[in-house]
Amino acid sequence: MHQMDRITTNPSIFGGKPIVRGRRLAVEHVLGMLAAGDTIETILEGYDWLEREDVLACIEYARRAVGHERIDPALDAGESAA
Repeated sequence: MHQMDRITTNPSIFGGKPIVRGRRLAVEHVLGMLAAGDTIETILEGYDWLEREDVLACIEYARRAVGHERIDPALDAGESAA
């Protein structure tokens, strides 16, 4: 899985904001936890399905957004079980 493939959107989840692997965890929430001082390990402890690469993908997404690079998260039209 390519790192940015972990970031998706779904119009029915958080109004189409970028989310992690189609789940109900917004990229902005992960970034907020990091900004508040949480470590990647702490974040992973709170979400048993989350992988280190997911958090790194959130950081990469933010880097691209700040750099005004084109970002095309995959559209995930299906609801996830989580």
